[in-house]
Amino acid sequence: MSAVPDEPPLISLRKVGKAYPVHASAASQLASLWAKLRGVPHAASSFQALQDISFDVRRGESTALVGVNGAGKSTLLKVIAGVVKPSSGEMVTRGRVGALLELGAGFHPEYTGRENIGLSCALMGLSPAETRQHVGRIVEFADIGAHIEQPVKHYSSGMVVRLGFAVATALTPDVLITDEVLSVGDESFQRKCIAWMERYLEGGGTLLLCSHSMYHVQKLCSRALWIDGGRVRMADDAAEVTRQYLTWHDERSAAARKLQPVAQAAGGSLYQVRSMRLNDRADDEPLVLPEKGTLTVSGTVYSPDDRVPQVAVGMVRLDGTPVAGCYSEMDGFALRKLEPHLYAYTLVLPELPLLPGPYVARSHAMDPEGMRMFDHVELRFDIAGRSRETGFVKLDHRWS
Repeated sequence: MSAVPDEPPLISLRKVGKAYPVHASAASQLASLWAKLRGVPHAASSFQALQDISFDVRRGESTALVGVNGAGKSTLLKVIAGVVKPSSGEMVTRGRVGALLELGAGFHPEYTGRENIGLSCALMGLSPAETRQHVGRIVEFADIGAHIEQPVKHYSSGMVVRLGFAVATALTPDVLITDEVLSVGDESFQRKCIAWMERYLEGGGTLLLCSHSMYHVQKLCSRALWIDGGRVRMADDAAEVTRQYLTWHDERSAAARKLQPVAQAAGGSLYQVRSMRLNDRADDEPLVLPEKGTLTVSGTVYSPDDRVPQVAVGMVRLDGTPVAGCYSEMDGFALRKLEPHLYAYTLVLPELPLLPGPYVARSHAMDPEGMRMFDHVELRFDIAGRSRETGFVKLDHRWS
């Protein structure tokens, strides 16, 4: 179901911030507490977990929060759920908000699973009669068998999560907030959670999902917010945000691996790649191709003895993972002589079957026998589009 534009947002944040005091000693902590009791400000250093967060979530929308650990996603969800009070800004929530933040955190360890169901329902405001109507469905969803009559202190962590999710979803909220729920539990439980969320969304529910799984983000959400350093770095269509986020991750991995700078030859080699172009471009800005677009790799290779050299063109993900390679020697292609010691090549890759994401094309200079690789030049390109398929390539296929 799509969002309802005429209604006011169910969640509305304007310049919301959250700061936590940082105390270097116990004395500083006591001084801060004493100042708070007296209602006067205390000059203490603070950590700004959230800064200037502004966005709306409308009825029927499914929105994801993505970002690295420590970016502020969980703090933001706690603010929206009412668990944490913001330090600045304004926030308005309309309707009943259900939060799956720490599943099972409120269970009494000495009570049985069934008794904890009754306790949790009472805390959610259900009457004893309403609780009895929900118990059977909760027990069935949790699917922990006879353990439902055992004290929760004897449960495994997976059983606690199962029961916690079952209790939290007993009442269908107007807005459902989830924080990494799909990263816990076994495979069958995760499938059950996803199926429940899909039914919830089909019924007009509103979802605010925090997840490190870009697959789940694209599967369940239409929009996404990228949180970085406590701020909204990007807010857009979920497919576009996840593409940019994964590209940023790959760029960090590439820097960590100290990949050779883009379009810069190693130098000092006998055979050298003197130039390289992607679709007749050689600048530092990545070339953006549509899915199934054509990529043309061209360039020149220097041969010190003026014999016809060979060239290899490889494709790797931005993090260095190999994808594919083409060799002029294997295909019987002879580079064209432009001038003494300089030879040209052009490789056309029609309908490139790569999945959306960031890639690097590498041209390697090789000796005439095609036995040794020398230096190489790299150029970056991105495949645009949206896809929940996994791997590197989009395989032509059909189901029957």
